[in-house]
Amino acid sequence: MKKEELYISFSEKYGELRKALAGTDEKKIKELTLEVYAMVHPAEISGRSEKTIADYVLEYMLAGNQNKVVPREDHDVDLHYAGTNRVPMCWQLWHTYRIEDLVSNILMADQKQIFNAEWQKRIGSPITDTGNALEFEEAVEFGKKIDVFALRDYMIEVGKNTRCILENLTLEQIQSMVPEEWVMRILEEGGVTTDFRSVWLLVFWGRLTRGGMILTPMTNHHMMHLPPCLNNLPILDE
Repeated sequence: MKKEELYISFSEKYGELRKALAGTDEKKIKELTLEVYAMVHPAEISGRSEKTIADYVLEYMLAGNQNKVVPREDHDVDLHYAGTNRVPMCWQLWHTYRIEDLVSNILMADQKQIFNAEWQKRIGSPITDTGNALEFEEAVEFGKKIDVFALRDYMIEVGKNTRCILENLTLEQIQSMVPEEWVMRILEEGGVTTDFRSVWLLVFWGRLTRGGMILTPMTNHHMMHLPPCLNNLPILDE
């Protein structure tokens, strides 16, 4: 599988999902949501037989490359709100799955997030938030402390849990926004910090419907952070 094939395949299906979410065909929305979601998560989460873009990145990281430095993103969508534009590879997966955990559980389902003191101890993370505001030196130190095999276990648990949430959303929920108090729970539970480079996420998420959350934290957000790893490291190079 070539990188370009992975990117094009995702882009096409993601476009179909965007169109479906603008309509009212609940069955089609759910089918496309789960299909696109599966494309940017490890195959184990959805039961796919073929590797996904996430599998290639995850396998490379687990092979002793957690501290390889890569661009945070390949474009400048929100880098003016970021502490650094370069991060260790493991930060990318911590960041995307912490956000997914927070958004899927607290905002989409109004339930407890998976991350807790036990997970923090297992992973060895010095932070509980998404890592948005970390400066480069802080991100490097963060990467050195992470147990990437525990991080992988956290990713799989988050992913399987998110799929259950997505499968059970109603059309009314998909088209609805969530109460402000749910959004503020993320700050209260340490998912973001009061640093402006972190807390802005609450404003962004608070303006989304659950359908918008499907498009951004659940699917396309992963495609903001996985390609920088593939494009800047010898992953899938011929």
